[in-house]
Amino acid sequence: MTDRNTRTFQGGPIDFVDRLANSDMFSALFSDGMALVEETAAYLDGDGRVESKSLPRAASLAYATESMRLTTRLMQMASWLLLQRAVNEGEMSTEQAGSEKNKVRLNTLASSQGGPGWDELPEQLRDLIDRSVRLQERILHLDRMIYEAKDRAPMPVPGENPVAAQLNVLTAAFGQNRPS
Repeated sequence: MTDRNTRTFQGGPIDFVDRLANSDMFSALFSDGMALVEETAAYLDGDGRVESKSLPRAASLAYATESMRLTTRLMQMASWLLLQRAVNEGEMSTEQAGSEKNKVRLNTLASSQGGPGWDELPEQLRDLIDRSVRLQERILHLDRMIYEAKDRAPMPVPGENPVAAQLNVLTAAFGQNRPS
């Protein structure tokens, strides 16, 4: 057992949200998010720039709007992921990250999928938007689990191990002679 596990068992109940935020699931989410940021930047600076020049007027306006929303959404998510990674690596506390994350807007800038010009947008851009929205939903879910649970849940009071307390009650009730 690690010191962290030992402290968890001695200090109170296991914090499953904390474990989830520090798990392989978070590592995969972080990797997915950063990879999507890089892929989107490469697309918008390369093929996307070329494809946008050949779009009709309505689609061109939709392209400009959606690409701006996409990059803003991804930057907000990347900021959240970097904050959470800093917490996981002990560079800042959950409280500090909670304060900083108030500057991050995870639930804004929804895409107008299906709006005017949407169907004329390049397929790759629509795919990036769809993937960013799904990633945003995953991050929002984890964010609610981490920060809302910490706001609602009372902090465990450090003290005696509840099992040890029960054993002490039993020892007091039945005498000092316990089998080895």
